Amino acid sequence: MPNEKLFKQLNAQLLSPESFQPYGQVIYARIDGRPYDSTDAQLVLQNGIPRLYIMRLHHKGYKFNMLTRHVQCTQCLGSLALKDWLIAVAPPTDNFSPVLEEITAFQIPGNCFIKLDVGTWHAGPYFDDQFVDFYNLELSDTNINDYEIYNFRKNNNLELEIARPQGFC
Repeated sequence: MPNEKLFKQLNAQLLSPESFQPYGQVIYARIDGRPYDSTDAQLVLQNGIPRLYIMRLHHKGYKFNMLTRHVQCTQCLGSLALKDWLIAVAPPTDNFSPVLEEITAFQIPGNCFIKLDVGTWHAGPYFDDQFVDFYNLELSDTNINDYEIYNFRKNNNLELEIARPQGFC
């Protein structure tokens, strides 16, 4: 049937700096006083006023049909209170749509944060709790002036879902 909605399930993989490299960086705690090096977040925030804030997100399930990207800055996300969470990402593209076959889901442990590279497509965070507080570092006008969305439902009649890994809580 031509109007039948398509469905794609993504299996969340465990996060590692190597597996997340096409999308950004994973930043873990380290001993203070160590000199700056490549394991520190490589930020792009010079195109505006940086904004660091805590956002409270409510549980919304694991299905999605849109990916978002920001092409003027990097974005850092991390949960507070050591809460694990999930995110779907796709590498930056030169056109206005992510590559469906390149969308990957990750389980992000609560003891780190992720830095999304400029232009990385993303959906989430997703989690089991009723709500989770996240810190977010981006530009003050990112969600107004640097907010591109690709809608898979509208453009591809497709809905995606992240499968929760066994033992995810």
